[in-house]
Amino acid sequence: MASYHDGDLKKLLERHGFHFSKALGQNFLTDATIPERIADGAGVDASFGVLEVGPGVGALTNALCRRAARVVAVELDKRLLPVLNETLAPCPNVTVVSGDIMKLDIKTTVLNNMPNLRYAVCANLPYNITTPALTALFEAGIFETITVMVQKEVAQRLCAKPATPEYGAFTVFTQFHAEPKILFDVPPGAFMPQPKVTSAVVRLQMRPSPPDGIEDEGLFFRVVRASFAQRRKMLVNSLGSAFGSTLSKEILTRAVTDCGFDEKIRGETLDIAGFHAVSRAVGALLFASRTGEAR
Repeated sequence: MASYHDGDLKKLLERHGFHFSKALGQNFLTDATIPERIADGAGVDASFGVLEVGPGVGALTNALCRRAARVVAVELDKRLLPVLNETLAPCPNVTVVSGDIMKLDIKTTVLNNMPNLRYAVCANLPYNITTPALTALFEAGIFETITVMVQKEVAQRLCAKPATPEYGAFTVFTQFHAEPKILFDVPPGAFMPQPKVTSAVVRLQMRPSPPDGIEDEGLFFRVVRASFAQRRKMLVNSLGSAFGSTLSKEILTRAVTDCGFDEKIRGETLDIAGFHAVSRAVGALLFASRTGEAR
């Protein structure tokens, strides 16, 4: 079982001549209970193939290998490959891929290495790539669940409710793709070196189809991005910044009020259903403008 207290981890890394890289945001778990809790929270079993991003020294990888049929661990830092060769020696069902998750064809890598399984992600994501990594994992479109350890404030952002300070465009993007839930916090003392922030483990249950029957995803997110570009602005003014070259403020105001919202409402107060209603209304107006029917 590859879980290490500080002293054991130091000896392992010294034996391989490894030094931590701040640029790669490396923080390795030294609390042996955390990988087990993450793997349990992910809910994977022998029907799953699991993609792990950034296995580090393999503590979580080992826990996953005892539960899943197959594990593919993608590690950017080539210096860790000999470490993983040692710590994952007892795991015949793991494949270590040397590469950058941001440059990898995620879907092809998973399907080629773990065919005919259900798929999940389980990872201690480096803080500096959390948003783009989650975006890439969502867009791969093959995972049932994504369970990740991230900075606590990021976890709160993923799970935020409308009209709260944490709620933003990436919240809506996340909740469009998944139903997120914070499982537990992880204190800085569980890592070496210790980060300056508390972490949290989030489980994202991926949606099998877009929520609320959303059909025009591109227009939906165009409205969302406009709404949060200047979050203190009224929704009508935000929409004007994005669609004003085609639709007048008067028309946009009517679209907002026809959805049942006050004309002074701010976009940051809308939930997914609200954004969907507005995007449908704007879409209808854009269509009407192209056919000469908008008034």
